[in-house]
Amino acid sequence: MTRSFKAHLHNETATVAMGNKLAAIIEQGAVIYLHGDLGAGKTTFTRGVVQGFGHSGKVKSPTYTLVEPYELVRANVYHFDLYRLGDPEELEYMGIRDYFSEQAICVVEWPEKGGDFIPVPDLDITLSYVGDERKIAINSASERGVAIVEKLNSLNLGE
Repeated sequence: MTRSFKAHLHNETATVAMGNKLAAIIEQGAVIYLHGDLGAGKTTFTRGVVQGFGHSGKVKSPTYTLVEPYELVRANVYHFDLYRLGDPEELEYMGIRDYFSEQAICVVEWPEKGGDFIPVPDLDITLSYVGDERKIAINSASERGVAIVEKLNSLNLGE
């Protein structure tokens, strides 16, 4: 059973705010896949998620380091950017499995490059352009994901 949530994000502030709202309703760990073209807002959305869990500093894309860890009071958040990954097997050498625990929040940009080395997501999110705005589509991919999307829908934030 899949649940979906869709919304228009009018600007960067709205994209960060949506990440904040998602963080506010995640009660335990989650694996979040982010899809979208370059510049579609994946890192901007992730900034909202990370800040929603209590980080007050800068949130940058880990394009060259592959992962940026945020060890926060409410949760450990790991931001992955697999765009420059040459071979999914490289993830095994960096110990990727150690990041994915039941309580961790793992946000993965370009997950298709990770192959079988990353777990299936709880949420599968696509950010896309609609004129000057962005559109976000959040789909559940697990029971945990269904619960999160149902909470999002109950907030009446979507289309």
